[in-house]
Amino acid sequence: MGGFGSGQRRSSWKVSTSDCYRLDVRWLHRKGLLFPGGYFPLTWTRNGEPTGSIGLWSETDRVILRYRHHRFDEPWKEQEYPVMLEWTPCNYGGTRVWFRCPIWSCGRRVAVLYGNGMFACRQCHQLAYESQREQPYSRALSHAQAIVERLSGAWADGFPDKPKGMHWRTYSGLFREYEDAQHRSWPPWLLRQIE
Repeated sequence: MGGFGSGQRRSSWKVSTSDCYRLDVRWLHRKGLLFPGGYFPLTWTRNGEPTGSIGLWSETDRVILRYRHHRFDEPWKEQEYPVMLEWTPCNYGGTRVWFRCPIWSCGRRVAVLYGNGMFACRQCHQLAYESQREQPYSRALSHAQAIVERLSGAWADGFPDKPKGMHWRTYSGLFREYEDAQHRSWPPWLLRQIE
């Protein structure tokens, strides 16, 4: 007989940030949508089809969110609540805007809120990033691809030449990172077959 929890299978799978609607205050600010008295509707789409929408009313120190949602066979629920904004000074001038998580026990300063019933921060929804779901070998392959893309190269062409203006030290460091990621990108089942 096993002890506490024996026989129970634990799943490491969590809902990820890509499974939820995303509201980014930096994007709203860049688009000029955070002026007092402003109203703007936002719509999310997948494959060209609308999957969700929300109305935002902007005030001086907050935005008010209004939307409808439902889960599975439950009836539709109307939601309307404020999300506080906070402006912080930047080191070289200007200001940066943040959301304050609307969950009363949280209040974290965040740039992105995720909609999973209520828009809140990633920690309140206990969301994982998509990369946290990946197997280590898959994450290593993604890292190697990102290095090649950073150097403006095509993945099929191998490691690209040093871009003009980049220091050799930086380029050499990226090449070592790329090689390390390439070595870690082999799945274990394939390595067993090779041996």
